[in-house]
Amino acid sequence: MIIEFSQGKIIANQHEIVVRLTQIVSVTMQSQTEALKLIGHGVNVITAHDMQCQWSIKLDSEQQLQQLADFLCLPIQ
Repeated sequence: MIIEFSQGKIIANQHEIVVRLTQIVSVTMQSQTEALKLIGHGVNVITAHDMQCQWSIKLDSEQQLQQLADFLCLPIQ
């Protein structure tokens, strides 16, 4: 699945997501789905946190977050 948003693209499969940012050339963030947390309620943020790294990115809309949540079968908190 590919979701395009103002800062780049999210490429997801059942095991991981990759976020490619277009504003900053050659920036790619990757995470296993087990390390993801989806935050909704107007915030619309994906966070990844595990033992080695932590990152987060804000999406443009709750619809984009919902698409990702549905595809990955993850709850939105």
